Amino acid sequence: MDQTSIDALRALPVSPRGHFIDGQSVPAIEGGMRDVISPIDGQVLTQIAEGSPADMERAITSARAAFEDGRWSRMAPAARKKVLLKLADLIEAQALELAVLGVRDNGTEINMAIKAESMSAAATFRYYGEAIDKVYGQIAPTAENVLGLVHHAPVGVVGAIVPWNFPLMIGSWKIAPALAAGNSIVLKPAESASLSLLRIAELASEAGVPDGVFNVVTGKGSVVGETLALSMDVDIMVFTGSGATGRRLLEYSARSNLKRCYLELGGKSPNIIFNDAPDLAHAAQVSAGGIFRNSGQVCVAGSRLLVQEDIHDDFVAEICKHAEAFRVGNPLDLNSQIGAVHSLDELEANLDFVTKAEAEGASRLSGGNRILSKTGGYYMQPTVMGGVKPTDTLAQQEVFGPVLAVTPFKDEAEAIQIANSTVYGLSAGVWTSNLGRAHRMVAGIRSGIIHVNTYGGSDLTVPLGGVGQSGNGHDKSLHAMDKYFDLKTAWIQL
Repeated sequence: MDQTSIDALRALPVSPRGHFIDGQSVPAIEGGMRDVISPIDGQVLTQIAEGSPADMERAITSARAAFEDGRWSRMAPAARKKVLLKLADLIEAQALELAVLGVRDNGTEINMAIKAESMSAAATFRYYGEAIDKVYGQIAPTAENVLGLVHHAPVGVVGAIVPWNFPLMIGSWKIAPALAAGNSIVLKPAESASLSLLRIAELASEAGVPDGVFNVVTGKGSVVGETLALSMDVDIMVFTGSGATGRRLLEYSARSNLKRCYLELGGKSPNIIFNDAPDLAHAAQVSAGGIFRNSGQVCVAGSRLLVQEDIHDDFVAEICKHAEAFRVGNPLDLNSQIGAVHSLDELEANLDFVTKAEAEGASRLSGGNRILSKTGGYYMQPTVMGGVKPTDTLAQQEVFGPVLAVTPFKDEAEAIQIANSTVYGLSAGVWTSNLGRAHRMVAGIRSGIIHVNTYGGSDLTVPLGGVGQSGNGHDKSLHAMDKYFDLKTAWIQL
């Protein structure tokens, strides 16, 4: 990856895109199109189809027909594996093109996008492709005149809604295991970040995924997303996004066919620094990256920094140094360490959180302003807010931006109490050289994933999911495949 190649790709025009239904790009039935605004410069990048309920119903019908006739669902697992591995190869071969397209759409810095989006997506399809022919049924320990068999059957049609911050990575976490298990899928990307997933659908068709098995419908969540979630012909919903939308999906499930809903929602993740952290300088560097990379637009971002009182001032000073040293700029510039905030609405919401935090008594220690406004893009300084009380708005509500809330604590008990004082439970970090303390903190913190002496690290081998109002179910790992199967028992009298 070099700047010349990136510049050549970003100079290319992006053609308008339709939906991807039944193996081909199709226009919206009502002919509607919506502008795609690039956060890099605030300009129109291209247009995508503005979906209607009729478009979504067309996609669901296509997915159901593909599932019922068995063109994919009854294909041998080894054959599905071959297709998914080919798709992984195609994604990897076009990794830079996909990354640049995604950055122009959502503003993630290119250094992160190539790894967290393109290469991560390729790895995900490869992981689940390799896994699928290793899923075995079971024989129950029954009496000798009975045979009890437990089968894994694909659930049918999967409805998926994914967010704008990492559409390829998060989309692949849902698409790959759903396809590996033999399901058909209808995907609704974020209306403001659909381009890379539309391209993945084209590559899936090229790799050999049969027509109708993988469909993408673009448009407003309140229109096509609602139609998807209310459909009587969708068997499960998988979703990453806001708690408000997650609640609506549960409501739509109750109003329709009681489809299972798996939700990965918000977070307000605590990152806890004890005075015996093995390397405080390293902890400060990693903690700063854990909140400010991708402009804080990461579901597991360590947005609450809890620092033990006797090291608080020195440690926070180091955090501020890192915040001020980050190079914020055009996300397609390899020298930029932090790219754009995704939209003007998101930027204004971030700035409002800073203003409200100050009104509630917090101190702005670093940043807090919009920058590079002459570019027309949406950029914000990494922001450190000190003296944030556990009950303050900034400590309780997800910002989803580059804003860090800093709170001191006295001891383990208070750290756990503060860590657990929100409705969320997605991620957490603990920095200590005391193994016993690490175990106690892991046991005491209510969270789906807890990092010890690091922050944000994981891979496909471990599940990601939250507790409380951070959602239910898991992406990644073999555990993620469970939701894409129904268990079917055969009780055979011999």
